[in-house]
Amino acid sequence: MSQTHVLALEGLSCGHCIKRVKEALEQRTDVEQADVSLQEARVLGAAPDSDLIATVEQAGYHATVKTDPKPEPLTAAEPPPEALTTEPAATPADDTQPVHHLLISGMSCASCVSRVEQALQQVSGVQQARVNLGERSALVLGDVTPEALTAAVDRAGYKAEAIDDEQTRRARQQQSARDAMRRFSWQAALALLFGVPLMIWGMVGDNMMLTPANQPLWRGLGGLTLIVMLVTGSHFYRSAFRSLRLGSATMDTLVALGTGTAWLYSMSVALWPDFFPLPARHLYFEASVMIIGLINLGHALEQRARQRASQALERLLDLTPAQACVITPEGEKSVAVSDVTPGTRIKLVTGDRVPVDGQVVSGEAWLNEAMLTGEAIPQTKHAGDTVYAGTQVQDGMLHFEARAIGSRTTLARIINLVRQAQSSKPDIGRLADRISAVFVPVVVLIALVSGAVWYLVGPQPQLAYTLVIVTTVLIIACPCALGLATPMSIIAGVGRAAELGVLVRDADALQRASTLDTLVFDKTGTLTRGTPDVVEVLGYRDWEATRVLQAAAQLEQGSHHPLAKAIVAAASDGRAAAIAQFRTIPGKGVCATVDDSTLWLGNTALLEEKGIDFHAAEADITRCAQQGATPVLLADAEGVLGLIALRDRLRPESHAALQRLRQQGYRLVMLTGDHPQTAHAIATEAGIDEVIAGVLPEGKAQAISHLQQQGRRVMMVGDGINDAPALAQAEVGVAMGGGSDVAVETAAITLMRNDLHGVVDALAMAQATLRNLRQNLLGAFIYNSLGIPLAAGVLYPFTGLLLNPIVAGAAMALSSITVVSNANRLLRFTPAGR
Repeated sequence: MSQTHVLALEGLSCGHCIKRVKEALEQRTDVEQADVSLQEARVLGAAPDSDLIATVEQAGYHATVKTDPKPEPLTAAEPPPEALTTEPAATPADDTQPVHHLLISGMSCASCVSRVEQALQQVSGVQQARVNLGERSALVLGDVTPEALTAAVDRAGYKAEAIDDEQTRRARQQQSARDAMRRFSWQAALALLFGVPLMIWGMVGDNMMLTPANQPLWRGLGGLTLIVMLVTGSHFYRSAFRSLRLGSATMDTLVALGTGTAWLYSMSVALWPDFFPLPARHLYFEASVMIIGLINLGHALEQRARQRASQALERLLDLTPAQACVITPEGEKSVAVSDVTPGTRIKLVTGDRVPVDGQVVSGEAWLNEAMLTGEAIPQTKHAGDTVYAGTQVQDGMLHFEARAIGSRTTLARIINLVRQAQSSKPDIGRLADRISAVFVPVVVLIALVSGAVWYLVGPQPQLAYTLVIVTTVLIIACPCALGLATPMSIIAGVGRAAELGVLVRDADALQRASTLDTLVFDKTGTLTRGTPDVVEVLGYRDWEATRVLQAAAQLEQGSHHPLAKAIVAAASDGRAAAIAQFRTIPGKGVCATVDDSTLWLGNTALLEEKGIDFHAAEADITRCAQQGATPVLLADAEGVLGLIALRDRLRPESHAALQRLRQQGYRLVMLTGDHPQTAHAIATEAGIDEVIAGVLPEGKAQAISHLQQQGRRVMMVGDGINDAPALAQAEVGVAMGGGSDVAVETAAITLMRNDLHGVVDALAMAQATLRNLRQNLLGAFIYNSLGIPLAAGVLYPFTGLLLNPIVAGAAMALSSITVVSNANRLLRFTPAGR
C-alpha cells in the first residue's frame, strides 16, 4: 500500500543535486512520486524507508527518516515549477569555476557595457562575463588570471581593478560612487554659475552679436569659456576621442561635437569678424557651457540614485556575525567566524545569529527563519534539526555542529544569487545613445556634404558661407534637447512617484515596469500583515469562547512564542490565575494546573500523546486547516474544551488593490515558502488564481526565471530577506517599506507605505513617465529631422532663404524649453482610481 515517506536530506546544495536525488528515487518501481528540496524528500510509494535511504546514499548524498506526524500527501500540493527541479545555469556559487570581481571605471552608457563585455569574453578561459553599469563592476566566471582580464579592459579603453576581498571591494565602490557624485556636482555648479549670467547678459541689448565695441570683451570671455569647458567637461571630450578611436559614437560624442563646434565658431567670429557676413556674427559661448552644465547635473542626479546599488549585498553580508562562541575541551571561547571549520561545536543563546550552517546536537530554541522561508512564526529546533547562517535565536539555547561554512552556507548562496541576478539584468539601452551611434555620423556627413556643396556652388565669400552652413548644422543638431529628454522625464517622474509614496531607486525600473504583464507577490508581510492573529475561538462542553480564550491566555503568560503572544493579546480579561506545575512539551504545547484543574494547550499531537479525546473538534480542525489557519486546542482530562484558530491575516487593502491590477489585465501570482494549503487559502481570499508555494529563496529566484522563460515580463513584490534573490531576478523588484533592509535595498522600487495600492500607483507612474519620455524624444528627433535640412540650406534654391545661426540657436533653446515643460506635466499626474 502506498504511503508518504519523509526523509531529511544532507549534502544537497543546488538544483542539480535536487534533480539527481529526484531522478534516483523516481526510477524505483515502488515509488510513484518524489518531491525533493534541499532539506527533505517526500516520497509517495510502497518502498520501505531503508531502501529509500539506500537509494539516496547511492546518489552521493545522506538521508535519515524524518519524524513527521502527519505528512501532507504529495497529491495535495501543487507541483513545483519546472525551473525548481532542473539544473540552473552556472552561478557564482559554483565552486568548480573561479569567480573574479572587477571594478570598472570610464563606463557611461549601454554601449560601454557591451564593449567591456565583448573584451572580457574574448579572453581565453572566460566562460561568462557580466558587466553591471549601476555598480560599475564586472563578474567573470572562468579559469583566467586577473591580470589578463584587466589588460583586456584596458585595451577596450577603460580601466579595471581586480579585488577579491569583499570588504575592500565594498569600500572601494562606495568611495568611487561618492567621488563621482561630488565631481559631477561641482562641475555642473561651476558651468551653470558661469553660463547662466553669461546668457542673461548676452540677451540684454543683443550682446550676443559681435560689434567693434564688444569685440575685446568677447575675446576675453571666449578664452575664459574654454577654460570652464575644459575644467567641467573634459570627460566628454576624452570619451568622444576614445569612441572615435574605437569606431563608435555615444551621447558624449554629440556633446563634444556640439559644444566644441559652437565654441570654435564663436571664437573664430571674435578673432576674425571681417571674414564672416554681418548676419553670421553671432556668438554661442554660453550655449557650450550651459549644455555641459545641464548634462553634468543629470549625471550627478543619476549617480546619487546609483550610490545604493550595492547596499543589498552589504545588508546580506551584515547578517553573518563576526564572532562565534565555540565549545572546546578547555571551555567556551569566542573565535572569528572565518576560523570555524566543519565539525566545530558552537553555542547559541537568545538573541544570537547563527554564524554557519549546521546540525543541532543538544538543547532547544525557537529560531526566526523568516529570511529563508518567509514564514513569520519562528521554528523550534532540537537535536537533529538543521540551523542556517543568518537566522536568529528568538528564545532558548542550543549547541550545534558546523556543517557548511564560508561560501557553502545557505546565506552565501543567497548573496551569490542576488549578485548574479543583478549582474544578469540587461541594461536598458538609452534610446538616445542607441540612435546616436547612427545619428552622429549622419549629422557629420550632412554637415560635410552641405559644406562641400556650398563651397563649390555657393555665393561669395564661399569659404565663409561654407563655415556658417557647417556650424549651423552642427549647432542645430546639438544634443541639448536630446540630452535633456530622458533625464528630465525621469527626474519629474521619480519626484512625482515619491509624492505618491513610491520610492524609485533605479530609474531604468520605470522603463521596465511599463512593459510588465505578470505580477508576483510574496505572501507573508506583503499580502498579509506578517504576524498571526486569533481569527476564531470555539468552545465545547458548555465552555464559551471567551472562557476558552481567557484560559489559554493564562497558560501562555510569559511565553515568547508568536502564537502565545497572539492569544494573550486577544484575551480581553487580564485577570491573573493561580498556575502551578507548568511545563512545556517540546513541539506540541504546554500543560499546567489552573484553579485546581489540569489543562493542556497545544496541537493534536499533544492530545493524542495524552490520550485525550478531541473527536468533537475534528471537523473544525479540518476546516481551519483548509482555510490556512493553525488550530490550537484547549483540553482537560475528559476531552477537548475549545479551539483557537490563528492565522496571518490579509492586509486590509490587499483585495481592493489586486482587483485594480486584475482589471488592468495583469496576471497575478503568489510565490511563498509557506505550506501549499495555507497559501491556497490566502490566495482564494485575496483573489489570486496562480500559486507557487513551499519554495526556498533559491526556488523563488528560479520560479521567477521560469516565468521569464515562458516569455513573461515579471514584477516581484516582497518584503523579506528570503525575497531578495527573486526581487533581483525579476524585471522589476518592489519592496514593502516596512520590510527587511535587504529587500528594500535589493528592489528597484520601494513602497514607502505598507499599502499595496502603491504597486498600482507605481505601475501607472511608470507608464506615464515612459509615455512622457517618448514624447520628449520624439519631439527632439522631429526638431533635428526638420532643423538639419533647413540648416543645410535646402530651401535656398527655392526661396533664397538661408537659416541664420541665430535662428538655429533660438530653435535649439526652444526645443529645450519644450522638453522641460512637457516633463513638468508629470508633476501633476494622478493615477486613475486614487
